[in-house]
Amino acid sequence: MKRIAVVASAVLMLMGIGMAGAQEAQPVAKAAEAPAVKKQTACPVMGGQVNTNIYVDANGKRVYFCCNGCPAEFKKNPAKYIAKLEKDGVTLDKTPAADQTKK
Repeated sequence: MKRIAVVASAVLMLMGIGMAGAQEAQPVAKAAEAPAVKKQTACPVMGGQVNTNIYVDANGKRVYFCCNGCPAEFKKNPAKYIAKLEKDGVTLDKTPAADQTKK
């Protein structure tokens, strides 16, 4: 009878260790699933380094440019440039809520 109790205790202990290990592994898997954020560093029109003071808000997204000439070209076809940035893995900033109400 003691032998069954010892075996049962050992089995329960091993099951507990296995479950604890499974719980610890879950946060690691969730962290790996989080999408990486790649900030915009290059102008979608000319390719230069962006100046965060020069931007256009389009489709709820803020797109930055390298110079004052690029926004006019961007406005001719914003979807083309946004698609290019997103294809390159860039996560565009969202248009701040305060700026969306000014439209």
